[in-house]
Amino acid sequence: MTPITALIGFTAWTLLLVLVVFAYRGIRVLTGTPINSWPRGAALPDPGFVKRATDAHANCLENLPLFAVIVLSAAALSRLPAIAVFAPYVLYARLGQSLVHLIGTNVLLVMIRATFWAIQLVLFVLMLKGLLA
Repeated sequence: MTPITALIGFTAWTLLLVLVVFAYRGIRVLTGTPINSWPRGAALPDPGFVKRATDAHANCLENLPLFAVIVLSAAALSRLPAIAVFAPYVLYARLGQSLVHLIGTNVLLVMIRATFWAIQLVLFVLMLKGLLA
């Protein structure tokens, strides 16, 4: 997997998570729930899985710009080989973090999620180091 395909995979995963939420809410609207039932900042009436999908999507949005800048900078600088070994693992760690988030939020799962997030951060640092070397 190339860094560009890892970035596309990360983007596709982020889109899939928001589509899950969109599909759920779309079905709710079509079955009579008022479309303004999901105000920002309010306690939402969504079931736990949908709330976790929403949060997993937000987590993706936190790291996707960082990953995109690193990968696209490497591409612009013709330095993709400097990050090629790490980029796929960013995607794998993101998928792991999101999947664990979708499963639940007990203490053990949150610790596993945090570990996947920490792995991504370390990989970002390693990729930046490779770009700047």
